[in-house]
Amino acid sequence: MGLIEIARRNSVWRGMDYYNGKKVISLEKTGTETYSGIVSGSNGNKYMVKIDKAHPRKSSCNCPFADGRRVICKHMIALYFTAEPKVALDFLKEVESWEEEEEAREQQHYEELEEYVKSLSKTELQEQLLEALIQLEERQNYYW
Repeated sequence: MGLIEIARRNSVWRGMDYYNGKKVISLEKTGTETYSGIVSGSNGNKYMVKIDKAHPRKSSCNCPFADGRRVICKHMIALYFTAEPKVALDFLKEVESWEEEEEAREQQHYEELEEYVKSLSKTELQEQLLEALIQLEERQNYYW
């Protein structure tokens, strides 16, 4: 698993924001699979970041979220995307593709739902509607 797969979703998206906002101040390739650099934080602090693509859990950052922990933070993701912009582009393309597929699945679901509703008789439709309204009311009463 790579840095993106291990990171929390929020860290990836905030890292993308930092990448787009050019928050990476310095970047150095330190090995075949490693980089180090300085990333500016939202509070103006500068964080020392090291990433290891081969062993992501060996990556480090001295920000409050990641310091002393084996987690992937937004600063690491920003450095990674800056070091390898194609990875950032591929990530965005993958998200876009997933969203398009999800939209198609949702559209298909609604079409199937419409087909089902149209197949019901008037009596069946009234019974289904009454049952749905009762369930909705029970849920509202449960949360109040």
